[in-house]
Order: sequence, then structure tokens, then C-alpha cells
Amino acid sequence: MRIETEIKKWGNSLALRVSGLMATVPNFSAGDPVIVEVSETGLVVKPLQTKPGPLKFTEAELIEGLSPYTAHADELPQLTEAELGVWQADT
Repeated sequence: MRIETEIKKWGNSLALRVSGLMATVPNFSAGDPVIVEVSETGLVVKPLQTKPGPLKFTEAELIEGLSPYTAHADELPQLTEAELGVWQADT
């Protein structure tokens, strides 16, 4: 897709307004972080992948068949008082 637009002056900088299909096709929203690849031939703007994608499993699928045995609940360590932050007074 090609869109003709114009680079404008914005303060001491140059600005390119991202509107219409330039915003909706890549699903840009205000405040979205992006990566700009700069080369001699131009700029490529891509969304930064910070938003999590769709989950592959539901919570029910993740815990299906889970029991104390399969979760290894019997293998939990016993914490010491030092690990719990319990201080013993000097006697």
C-alpha cells in the first residue's frame, strides 16, 4: 500500500502525521511504542512488541489433571528461621 503525505515542520523538528490507513492497518494507537528503522532510502516504523499476544491455553487447560501429587506439593522445602527473617536475640 502506498500513501502520499507530506512531512511538516513541528517546532524545531519535522513531523509525519500518522492518520487514516497508516494508523489503522498496523493497528497504531496514541502512545504506542514503536521502532523506527532508518536508512538512506527512508524510514520504516514498526510497533514494538510489548503487548502480550493471545494466550495459547486457558486457565482450565493449564490446571487440568493437576493434583498435589502431580504438582509435587510434597517436595516443598521447609524454610529456616533465618530464611523467614526471624532474628534471635543474643543471650
